[in-house]
Amino acid sequence: MDAILLLGHGSRLTEANKTLKHMAYMVKEMGDIPFVEVAFLQFGRPDFFEGVSACVSKGAKKVIIHPYFLYRGRHFEEDITEMINEAQKKYSDIEFVLTEPLGVHENIAKVVLERSRKDIKEVKILKPHEIEEKSFEIITEELGETGFSDIELPIVKRVIHATGDFDFAKNMRFHPEAVEAGIRAIKNGMNILADVHMVEAGINKMALERCGGRVICNIQNTPPELRTPNSELNMTRAEMGIEIGLKENNNIGIIAIGNAPTALYRAMKLIRNGIFQPELVIGVPVGFVRAVESKEVLLHMKYPFITSLGRKGGSTVAAAIVNALLKMA
Repeated sequence: MDAILLLGHGSRLTEANKTLKHMAYMVKEMGDIPFVEVAFLQFGRPDFFEGVSACVSKGAKKVIIHPYFLYRGRHFEEDITEMINEAQKKYSDIEFVLTEPLGVHENIAKVVLERSRKDIKEVKILKPHEIEEKSFEIITEELGETGFSDIELPIVKRVIHATGDFDFAKNMRFHPEAVEAGIRAIKNGMNILADVHMVEAGINKMALERCGGRVICNIQNTPPELRTPNSELNMTRAEMGIEIGLKENNNIGIIAIGNAPTALYRAMKLIRNGIFQPELVIGVPVGFVRAVESKEVLLHMKYPFITSLGRKGGSTVAAAIVNALLKMA
């Protein structure tokens, strides 16, 4: 039996990848080849080898690989050929056939003419705010019912929008007073202390400045002796940056930590020692070393916090949380 493997480049956009699956369905319905599978070179699943495996597992003895590309390119000339050779070693009894890409064909010319007819509905070019609105419509639809309150849900959606990761609907946690505290800090013109410049860069500064606040990041202001690997102070630069910001008391209302677990630990220690009491701690450090543990500790604090359990988090998440609060404020 034969199988066709439609091989696309792949996109970060789920909707874009779905079009290849629609095409595979049409090819199967219109043709006489029993199996039509899809695969992506990148940004999508299944990948090439998973696609081949699906064909073989269904009993195919011949896999016809069609690159769903317009023309020959580096992927066709190098990458696909190399992957087929590797697959051939694993499946020595399977015949692999590589077709030409779509290329120049009179039927494609007919499609161009058809799409160019005046009576064909024009594809609407979405404006930036329309793209965002459409994105949030998709998120709302796919998210379904959640256990978050009405005031927490916009923040979760903003994080998913920024990351494309629905896992945050499972692992985000809020202190009961967190959202109100964050909004209050922003409306009162208080500043935001970030652990790293990536968090600082992601925050909507114009919106914050309209409320009278600004973003502070002191990671570059650490003492020279701290910048050496063998520093006797035994503190990271992000950690020291948080300490400098809190001890200087620059009207800090929100601490936003998206990168460094050590900075989150330092902030919690300074708060515990009574050196400072911010309105809200956003603690979403990402990584494999102490990130999980630092967020578990924050989860049990009595002051307002927003966190994400597990390894996931990051500067993008911290900035998205702040931006959601700004929009709500």
